[in-house]
Amino acid sequence: MQDAAYQRVYSNTFAIFTIFNFVVAAAMMAGGIYNMDATFAGKGFYAMSALMLVSSAIAITNTLRDREEAQRLHNKIEEARTEKLLMEVNTSKNI
Repeated sequence: MQDAAYQRVYSNTFAIFTIFNFVVAAAMMAGGIYNMDATFAGKGFYAMSALMLVSSAIAITNTLRDREEAQRLHNKIEEARTEKLLMEVNTSKNI
C-alpha cells in the first residue's frame, strides 16, 4: 500500500501568475464592455454574462477537483480492502 498521498504542489510564482492572468482578463473584459458602443442595458447584459462565465468556470473546476478527490479516496479504500484480503489469505496459508 502506498503511504505517500498524491498531492500537487504549486509554487508561489505560479499562483501569482494565475491571479495576475485573471486580473488582466477581468480588466480587459470590463474595459471592453465600458468602451462598447451599446446601450446601458446591452452593457449590463454582457457584464452579467461575463460574471456568470467566471462563476461557472469556478464551479466546474471545483466539481472536477472534488470528483478526482473522491475517486482517489475510492481507490485508496479498494486498495486497503484488497490488502486486507491478501493478508487474510496469507495468514490462512500459514496455519
